[in-house]
Amino acid sequence: MTATFSAIELVVHDLPTSLAFYRRLGLDIPADADQAPHVEFEFPGGIRLLWDTVETIRSFTPDWAEPTGGHRTALAFDCGTAADVDTLFDEITGDGYNGRKKPWDAPWGQRYATVDDPDGNPVDLFAALTP
Repeated sequence: MTATFSAIELVVHDLPTSLAFYRRLGLDIPADADQAPHVEFEFPGGIRLLWDTVETIRSFTPDWAEPTGGHRTALAFDCGTAADVDTLFDEITGDGYNGRKKPWDAPWGQRYATVDDPDGNPVDLFAALTP
């Protein structure tokens, strides 16, 4: 048997707040998902992003504890152009989300910035510096 990579899960404190953030990044998540204990979004190609509340996780793993000492996973969104990285960073931080690292030109040839989702997970915004 060969396992197939299928999904990335986020454990969140406030599901509607987290979903609103990811909707802001362009994910078309139905509004009625805000009431669910578990949500899935499928990207083109079949990879899924999953959300579970802390309460859901603790329902089957009662001793679950949040990681400490820094993040272990970051999501990254291709914004298309360097200017779009700057624009989206300004819009998201203007909406009140934390800007972890302002846009900058990375030595690997991308415009890069990092914002935090509502649970403090870093979300990278990037685009190639040259088309």
